Amino acid sequence: MEPMAPPAAKRRPMAEINVVPYIDVMLVLLIIFMVTAPMLVQSVPVNLPDVDATPTEIEPDDSTIIVSVNERGVYFIERDEGQPTAMTLAEIQDYAQKIIGAVPETRLMIRGDEAVPYGKVVALMGSLQSVGINNVGLITEAPDPEARR
Repeated sequence: MEPMAPPAAKRRPMAEINVVPYIDVMLVLLIIFMVTAPMLVQSVPVNLPDVDATPTEIEPDDSTIIVSVNERGVYFIERDEGQPTAMTLAEIQDYAQKIIGAVPETRLMIRGDEAVPYGKVVALMGSLQSVGINNVGLITEAPDPEARR
């Protein structure tokens, strides 16, 4: 008779790592990053209307300052005198700060030419924000309904 082989060691199945909780944590982190990432990009608060929003008619009055930026990137303040006055960013800051100091509910509206570099409008908004002026809006034209077709 042959010698009997020792009984095979009982192989225990390898314990597997349950990855479902890790996937849950990863999805929660992904959602958190997706929600917070747009907030980090918007350093200058701007109230932009939706595309399909009804246009808001704003009548220029004493509580509205209109700053225009032409295609060459030159800033103009439209005053009551009729002719717009070319100004530097520092002059616009001083002028707007004086007006808003006297009448705090004053709105500042920006009219930027579509050919002007985006950075010029952002520089204007940032300089106004740096002196505490946060009530800033953008003036646009209504889209041409024929252009949508």
